[in-house]
Parts: sequence; C-alpha cells; structure tokens
Amino acid sequence: MPVNTVEVKRRNSFRRLLAFVGPAYLVSIGYMDPGNWATDIEGGARFGYALIWVLLLSNGMAFLLQMLAARLGIVTGYDLAQGCRREYPRPVTLILWFLTEIAIAATDLAEIIGTIIGLNLLFGLPLAWGCVVTAFDTFLLLAIQRLGVRRMEAFILMLVGTIAACFLIEIFLAKPDWGAAVAGLRPTMPSGALYIAIGIIGATVMPHNLFLHSSLVQTRAIDRTYTGRAEACRFNLIDSLVALNGAFLVNVAILIMSAADFHSRGIVVTEIQQAHELLQRLLGGTVAPLAFGIALLAAGQSSTLTGTISGQVIMEGFLDIRLRPWVRRMITRSVALVPAAIAILLFGSAGVYRLLILSQVILSLLLPFAVIPLVQFTSQREKMGAFASSLWLRTLAWCVAGIILFLNGWLVVLTIGDTLSALPLWVRGAAILVAGVLTSLLLYMFAVPFLGRRKEWDCGASTTGGAVVQQMRTPSLRCLGVALEHGPGDAEALAMAVTLAKAQGARLVLIHVVESPGSMVYGASSDSLHGRQDQAHFEEIARGIEGPDQPVDVVVRSGAAVETIVALTGELGLDLLIMGAHGHKGWRDLVFGETVNGVRHALTIPVVVVRTGKAPV
Repeated sequence: MPVNTVEVKRRNSFRRLLAFVGPAYLVSIGYMDPGNWATDIEGGARFGYALIWVLLLSNGMAFLLQMLAARLGIVTGYDLAQGCRREYPRPVTLILWFLTEIAIAATDLAEIIGTIIGLNLLFGLPLAWGCVVTAFDTFLLLAIQRLGVRRMEAFILMLVGTIAACFLIEIFLAKPDWGAAVAGLRPTMPSGALYIAIGIIGATVMPHNLFLHSSLVQTRAIDRTYTGRAEACRFNLIDSLVALNGAFLVNVAILIMSAADFHSRGIVVTEIQQAHELLQRLLGGTVAPLAFGIALLAAGQSSTLTGTISGQVIMEGFLDIRLRPWVRRMITRSVALVPAAIAILLFGSAGVYRLLILSQVILSLLLPFAVIPLVQFTSQREKMGAFASSLWLRTLAWCVAGIILFLNGWLVVLTIGDTLSALPLWVRGAAILVAGVLTSLLLYMFAVPFLGRRKEWDCGASTTGGAVVQQMRTPSLRCLGVALEHGPGDAEALAMAVTLAKAQGARLVLIHVVESPGSMVYGASSDSLHGRQDQAHFEEIARGIEGPDQPVDVVVRSGAAVETIVALTGELGLDLLIMGAHGHKGWRDLVFGETVNGVRHALTIPVVVVRTGKAPV
C-alpha cells in the first residue's frame, strides 16, 4: 500500500485542494484506455449516437463507486482488498483475489493491444514485434514510478492532456451532428447493442480501479481527526468529479468521432487500424490519423503504469505478499501477453480487435465482486463510523450494483448461453459449475451483513507491535565470529566485533580464509607462505585486543571463502557472525569476489554486515 508521502498542510483551501489532486487522475486513466477505445468506436460505428446515454450512465456509476472507494481508504486506513481480507474467510478471500487478478490481466491485455496497435500506426512496427516491445516497455514506466508520487502523477497528467488534445483535433475535423449527439442522451437499446453496451460499462467501471483508488488516497498525510478526514473526503470528491468527467468527455469524443465518420457513411469498423486508415481516407491529410495514433499510444502507456500499481495493491491487500514492482509487473504482463500473441498469430488485427472488446466484457462480468463489498463496507457504521453512507447514498449505490448485476445476467442468458449451446457437454457442465460457484459467492457476500458477521475494523494502522514486543527474547551470545580479509576494511569490522563481544561477555573468534592457488586444489590441508603470513598477522591482532575478560581465538583456513566460512560457523558453534562489506557491485564483484550474500543466505544464525573501506587489491 502506498505510504503517506504527500504533505497536505497548506495555508489556504485552494493550495490544500491542489495537494489532494492526483489519485483520481491516475484512476481516470483506466476510463480512457484502449479497451474504452474499442467499445466506443464499435458503439459509434454500429449504432451512431444511440449509446451516448450508456457512457453518461456508466460515468455516473463510476463516479459514485470511485467516491465510495476513496472514502473507504481515507476513513478506515484500509484499501478495498485489505478490507476483504479482514472481513471474509480465507477461501473467499482467495477466490476474490483470483477473480481480481483476472480483471487486472484483462485490463493489461487491453493496454498491451493499445500499445501494439499504436506502435503499428505510428511507426509501421509489425504487430508481432509490438508484442516484444510491450514485454519490456513496462521497465521504463517502473523507473518513472521510482521518481515519487508527485512526479508519477505529473507524468500521467501529461499523457491525459495528450489524449484530450488529440481528440479535440479529431472532433474539430469530424464535424459531427450535434443535434443527433444530444438525442443520444435519451435511453434506447438498438437491436444487437447489448453486448457493446455492457462492454462500455465494463470498460468504464473497472474492478481494479476501485481497489486502486482506495489505496492511492492514502498517499496523502492527513490528520486522522474527524475534521481532517472530512476535509480529505471533500477534496477527493472534487478531484474525482473533475478527473472522471474529463475521462467521460474523452470517451464521448471517441464515440462521436466514430459515429460522424463511420456510421454516417455506413462503415462498420472491425479493427482499430481500420479506423486509423479510414480517418485518413475520409478526412484527408495526416493530422487526424496522426493524432489518433499518438493518443492511442499515450493511452496504452499510461494505463500500463496504473495497472502495475493495481497489481501491487491487490496482491498485498488480499494475500499480504509484497513483491518487487518489476516482478509483479512481469507476472501480469506475461499472463496478458499470451492471449495477445495467440490472437495476433492466428487471427491478425481483426482478432486483436475482437479480443480487445471481449476483455472489456470480462471486466464487466467481474465487477460485482468488487462493487458488493465496497457498498457494504461503506454502509456499515462499525467500519466507517460517522462517515457511513446515508440512506439515500446506500440506496443509490445498491441501485448501481443492481443495474450491473441485471445487465450481466442478461448478457449471460442471451449471448454466452447461445455460445455454450454449441460446445461439448463437458465444457457446458464446467461452465455451469463455475457460474454456480460464482453466483453462490455473490449471494454469500450479499448475505454476510445479515448473518451477524459484521466486523469492526481498527484504525488501519498495524496493531501487531505489542505481540512482537512480547515475543522478544534477549539472545544468548557466547561465541562471536568476525570474518576478516587481511585488508584495509578489517578495522571497522573488528571494532564492531569487539564492541559486541565485550557487551555480551562473549568469546571472539577471528576468521580468515586463504584463497591461494594451492588452497583451490588441496583445500584446508594446503600450506603456503601466504597462509603463514596471514596466521601471523591475525595472531598479532588477537594479542592487541584480548584481555582477562576478553578471550580471542584465531582460525585461518584455506579454501573457497563462502563454503569455508559457513562450515566454520558450525564447527566453532558461533552464535553470531560479523562480516565486512565493501559496497562494490556489478563487475567489481566479478573481480574481487562477492562473499556476504552467499554466506548470509546459507546461515541460520544472525549475520551483522559492517560497511567497510575500499576493497582489497
């Protein structure tokens, strides 16, 4: 979970508001990613302006749910995934984690496809080579993430601005029928539009964004008083309102452009590249298609960064597992690249486009598993206190959840049901079993508050410190070892070793491993002038530091450093080992050797590493 790194204590309300600006813009990237492009272009090309009301509805639903997610994170100090881990039994938590990972993979799939197509449109890069590029572009974005929260948010805002500017150009050139666009705000459902309508909702109200927003708002170091949390909720509401409405305008612009350029001419778009080519053919010149390609590439790249953070939030929240960002990112990217590569190899660009829309439908089907816990948690005074949702807000939130469940059920019955009927019996049976399990899970989560299982959460900070203190035991250190190199860094390691040995009244053993050519062949039985000089050197050191209350031994052996030190630790019965580290890495490890990591990974006793001077030459 992000740490509180952004200071919000400012002199006036406007500057305080600016301190809260950012999380909603990162979340809004998910509302204009390449998945949205596919559903918006498809909806505009097939049904004209008729589905604009679906965009408006989904944006209103998204705003309500994102506001609740931000409030949950601010008030409780937990993100949605952490809340689920505290509220539900372990098996339920694991299923929810798995489903959310599928949602993230579907999101990343859309981001991959968008980047691949963007590179193809701008630079003519083949789709297959685009797969290779997207496997590595994530490292650039991870580097941006390391620059800090504010710089990362600024980078995202720059990309959002790029997308918006490109579509202002597109709208200006398309010259749409604004009367028909306004009429599109009236709810209608043309024949065959349900699949695309649900895809639009899935592309807009994305499950992982609820988890992400509830975590990102905690990057602001707010006062944990009622006033401080109320102010944070109010400012985040404004942040969400501006950011999500901006994303709504971008989506409306994409749909209007598609309706004006394609539907009005009876053109059905089957792939994003086709939309790019048609823009050039219909509008002439290169400005419109160039803006289209730049905006698509920006959308794919910016969404990749937020997908990375979402993956970290979900794994830490559900499983309490913290992976390095690049490891987490490569896992998600690898899972998403497989279907993209298969679609490109087998079906080409048309298959990629259909896969893009399918990913958004999958997101919509998984959405209830995030919405139901969110609405429940934010409605309970046991968790939210005075910030629990009022009756009208609870009613509205449950209406949104009901709409999502109804549309998903409708899709399953009318669309997926027809598909299943053509599949083998065992596939249908497996699908029905999975559907039954997921339906039972939804019913369970809905019923939990009515079964007397409401839980009161703590303040959100770790409460295991007391248990750690109780488990503390003073270690008994009777024999300490210090590994020395006969080099300029030995003094620092010796100083630490002598200090600890005197404080514990322990015996001190000076350990040195001779790595002469003979020792590489004959090991500990070898003898050399080098070894005899080292023995005399360390015996002289021992005489200088030993005393009546400080016994000191010297052990000099020949052989490989790591294996010999590990073996001596057991032979001598050491309770603690002190080692010096020079701080070199990379090629210097290859030249001078690298011992510390090998030793500490092989030992079960404590290892104290002291930063010393230059490496011996």
